[in-house]
Amino acid sequence: MRASGWAGFRRGRGTTLAGQVFVVQLVALIVVIAVGSVLAVWEVRREQDDATRQRVLGIAVALAQSPATVAAVRAPDPTRELQPLTERIRLRTGVDFIVVMAPDRTRYTHTNPELIGKPFSGNINRALDGETFTETYVGSLGPSIRSVTPVQDDGGHVVALVSAGVTRSRVVDQVIEQVPLILGAAAAGLLLAVLGALLLRRRLLRQTHGLGPGELRTLYEHHDAVLHSIHEGLVVFERDAEEATVVNDEARRLLELPAGPVRRADLPVSLQHLDPTVLRDEMHVTAERVLVVNQDLVTWSGRSLGTVLTIRDHTELRDIMGELDSARGLSAALRAQAHESANRLHAVITMVELGHFGEAVEFATAELQLSQALIDRLTEAVREPALAALLLGKVDQAIERGVELTVAQDTALDSTAPLSAHDMITLVGNLIDNAIDAVAQDADAWVEVTVRAQESELFVRVADSGPGMSQEAFARAVERGHSTKSDHHGLGLALVWRLVTRHGGVLHAERTPESAVVVRIPR
Repeated sequence: MRASGWAGFRRGRGTTLAGQVFVVQLVALIVVIAVGSVLAVWEVRREQDDATRQRVLGIAVALAQSPATVAAVRAPDPTRELQPLTERIRLRTGVDFIVVMAPDRTRYTHTNPELIGKPFSGNINRALDGETFTETYVGSLGPSIRSVTPVQDDGGHVVALVSAGVTRSRVVDQVIEQVPLILGAAAAGLLLAVLGALLLRRRLLRQTHGLGPGELRTLYEHHDAVLHSIHEGLVVFERDAEEATVVNDEARRLLELPAGPVRRADLPVSLQHLDPTVLRDEMHVTAERVLVVNQDLVTWSGRSLGTVLTIRDHTELRDIMGELDSARGLSAALRAQAHESANRLHAVITMVELGHFGEAVEFATAELQLSQALIDRLTEAVREPALAALLLGKVDQAIERGVELTVAQDTALDSTAPLSAHDMITLVGNLIDNAIDAVAQDADAWVEVTVRAQESELFVRVADSGPGMSQEAFARAVERGHSTKSDHHGLGLALVWRLVTRHGGVLHAERTPESAVVVRIPR
């Protein structure tokens, strides 16, 4: 069976579920990566600002604490001493300016020599108080990150100030240098994300068979409605799975399954180990029901997906068929008796025509007495007319198959309780049929039936001349509970087991002193 139940939902569809997921995922990835890139640039700029502050602070403090700086400030021409020194340091460290100034803001050094001697623009009050600080300020070279620190003599007096700084444009340039790396990483991340989204889309397309959300919803609603409405049990197992993927209400009712997940071990014994093959109308018996089971293999594109079990309840039909089989058996017995009676009548008439009157009377009465004796004994011992008729019919059937069927002398049945007459016929008839089938090909075959209604139990024993079954083989025949063309014992014994179990009885096999099947049902 090919899985193609959603073919009718593919007309007029919109975007597939996989396509919608891909678009949403792609947009989300682009937004996340774009925001991440902006945050990365911002973080790089912040780190560059922090690094620049630490750098200019270290340069300013190191220069201010140098004894040469103090000596140069006290010289008659501080610029001649300090300008070459600060320029060498500036070029070596990569800062944009290093300014040494007097406490009155007069510059001793500057990157632009034209500004030497002019007042320093910026905040110096905190430095005059002996504090070192860093700030962002718009000075003569534009916005910059600068540090200002005091130059103190041995007595702790502020004799000069040192300021070192880097323009914001240089910091921005340093950030811009890292932007290509950030954008490259973002592009690589986006490419990998798109590839992942494409792989996910492909997987979703395969798993959803290209259906859109509306089609999937409609398919689920139809699927759920069908499962709840069909009057056959349905159990679906994926390949090699122990837990069923689908179990409908009717299957739970027929198989008496618990609520929640269903495993193979929860199924009746005969259904637990079915081979993954196609089955058609196979009879299975549970404690309460007779079921007809079909199994199909589900494939898609040549690949096996699992198995589908469909289950129908044939309990009532089987009971009716049992009654019909009993009626047919009785009818066949009556036809056989009628045929035999006709032969005997012809024999009697012929003997009369030949003048052998005495022999004719003796022949007729002997056969009548033998038949009547059996009838009288059965009707006296078995008070249930249907069971007595069944036993009489089975005697004639057994004779036709070359088997001697006898009813034990201790047979005594005043009532079939707790069984109904129909149940009693099902029980005894199946046991006799199984025994006759088992010995029909043997020489000197015989079957003996014992039925007793005791005070505490109903006792049935059917013995035969065959070798019997071991306890293991008997248990398998009873538990298997299904019929095949090559095995005639499975269904009959399983039907008996179902009946006996329903009434709290016991069914077992014996092999000594002869092969027999025994039933005990409490009354």
